[in-house]
Amino acid sequence: MAAISSPISLSKANGENGYPEIDWDSLGFGITPTDYMYMMKCSKDEEFTEGKLIPYGNIELSPAAGVLNYGQGLFEGMKAMRTQDGRIVLFRPDENALRMKIGAERMCMPSPSVYQFIDAVKQTALANKRWIPPPGKGSLYIRPLLLGSGPILGVSPAPEYTFLIYASPEESGALNLYVEDQFDRASHGGAGGVKSITNYAPVRQRQRFSDVLYLDSVSGKYIEEVSTCNVFIVKDKTISTPPTKGTILPGITRKSIIELARDLGFKVEERQIAVEEMLEVDEVFCTGTAVVVVPVGSITYQGKRIEYRATDTNSVSKSCCQVMPEFKMVRLKK
Repeated sequence: MAAISSPISLSKANGENGYPEIDWDSLGFGITPTDYMYMMKCSKDEEFTEGKLIPYGNIELSPAAGVLNYGQGLFEGMKAMRTQDGRIVLFRPDENALRMKIGAERMCMPSPSVYQFIDAVKQTALANKRWIPPPGKGSLYIRPLLLGSGPILGVSPAPEYTFLIYASPEESGALNLYVEDQFDRASHGGAGGVKSITNYAPVRQRQRFSDVLYLDSVSGKYIEEVSTCNVFIVKDKTISTPPTKGTILPGITRKSIIELARDLGFKVEERQIAVEEMLEVDEVFCTGTAVVVVPVGSITYQGKRIEYRATDTNSVSKSCCQVMPEFKMVRLKK
C-alpha cells in the first residue's frame, strides 16, 4: 500500500504538547485505557458493511456466544508509531488484514475486507492519537479482534460476528526464555499457523521468565516459536529461523526481518533448529508485533541457563532495529 503524503498535526489535549498525563518511561506491556474503539457486526451469511467508533469500554456478550463456548475467535496485533519528524505511521497493515482473512477461513468466520480492516485501524489510531507515545518512548499497540459473538449451543459457527479494535500505549524490553519440553504449542493439521485465540489460552508462563519457547510436537527436538513471537538465532554471519509449515504463525515482523537482513548482507536460513544449537550461538532474538525486534538475554533448558549479550550495540537485532522504523511504513492522514 502506498504511503500517504501528509503528516498528522496533533491537537491539544491533556498534558504537555497534547499528550495525556502519563509516565512514558514506565509503560511496559499492559492495558492503559484509551479514548475510543471501533466496532462492526455482521451475521454468518452476510458481509461486513459499516462500523463506527465508540467510547472505549466493556462490551456485552451472550453467555452462549461462540467465542466464549467454543473459542471461535481471532486477533491481530499492530502498532502506530510517532516518528522524529512528527509523522504517525503504521507498519504493513495490509499484511495483518490478509492474515486475518486467512485465519477467518480456517475458523469458519466471515472477515472484513482488506480495505475495511485498514480503514478501521486508521480510524482507531487517529481517534486515539494523543495516546501514541513521543518518538523513542514506545508505540500505540492496536488489537483487532474477530469474534463469534452470536449465541450458539451446538458446536457450529456462530450466527453473528463482531469485528472490534481497541488500543493501548506500550513499550517492551529484553526477554529471558524458558524452553518447554513437556508440552507443545501446536501440532500438524491444527490451527497453529493462524492467529486463533485458542493458541494462546494454554500458554504456561514460568515464574522468573519473560516467556516460553516451545519445541515441535513430533520429535520434541526442534524449536518452533515463543508463545507470543517468532525466534531467530545468529551464528557468525548466518541468521536462522524455523520454517512456517502450519504449526508456526507466519509473523509479519518475522517476514520483514528476513527481507531486511538479506538487504543488509546477512545469509538467512529457514530450517529446523535443534534446541541444543541455541547453547552454542552468538545471539538469539525474537520478532513480533508487541516486541518488534527484541534481544533474548537468556535461555533456560533442562536446568541449564545460557546468557547472551542482549545489549550488544553490534548485534544483528540492533542493526535491524535501526532500519526498521522506515521499513514499509504507511503514513496516516486525517
